[in-house]
Amino acid sequence: MRAESIIYPLPTEQLLSKEEGFLRVELPSDYKEFIKINNGGIPERRSFSCNGHNYIITRFLCILEDPTEIELGIFDIYATKSQFYGRLIDDEDLIGVALLPVAVLFSGDFLCLDFRESRNNPDVCVWDHANSGEFEPVSYPVANSFKDFLTMLAE
Repeated sequence: MRAESIIYPLPTEQLLSKEEGFLRVELPSDYKEFIKINNGGIPERRSFSCNGHNYIITRFLCILEDPTEIELGIFDIYATKSQFYGRLIDDEDLIGVALLPVAVLFSGDFLCLDFRESRNNPDVCVWDHANSGEFEPVSYPVANSFKDFLTMLAE
């Protein structure tokens, strides 16, 4: 991770638990360990392939107590999720999240944790913002876990 790109303050275990309560999911432990040291960072290895396309991560999203306190707060996960909420779920009665954006991709799409099949063991997918509609998210599978996804990154 590019050290100068990390967004401070880093999230604490208490903040992550609070976020899980808002989102109504359990974040995977590999993801929590990652974000506690790489909050909102830009990775050195930024490229991965999915669905016959190469994608580039612009920046991972961050978790902040108060995103309005800093300029880079626009990259807060909760703030980002709120902008696209109806397009990230396929059940309008769902309380919580189905797809949780965790990184901004160069194409304008997002890398997401996909909680639709499992509320505590999400897959990783690319959410296609241009082709998604209200309660009709379009996504492409990338990896079975966040840890597996990180091994896919290339320069």
